[in-house]
Amino acid sequence: MSAVDPERHCPAFQITVELAGRRWNGAILLAAERGATRYSEFLAAVPGISERLLAQRLRELDAEGLVERVVVPSTPVQITYTLTGKGAELVDALRPLIAWGERWIGEGTRADG
Repeated sequence: MSAVDPERHCPAFQITVELAGRRWNGAILLAAERGATRYSEFLAAVPGISERLLAQRLRELDAEGLVERVVVPSTPVQITYTLTGKGAELVDALRPLIAWGERWIGEGTRADG
């Protein structure tokens, strides 16, 4: 078998898998697609995530253009997050992975044991 040809390596695939596969990112994107917009809604929709990590992941997803952070001028100021077109496309791309997991792994079990 020959060595991996660096010319054939697909960096876009690697970057996408790392972005979507980063812990909690997929769950946050799915929560946004299902209607979560406020920080508290994301906390409720993504069981197990800490407040600190949720804030960090939302900042990262905003920086990647997958969600948009909107400051609503009110008293008190409200922050909302909405899925962007780019984020919605990524969620659509993840659907076959979700279907695969439902078929082969099942809910509540992990692939590693």
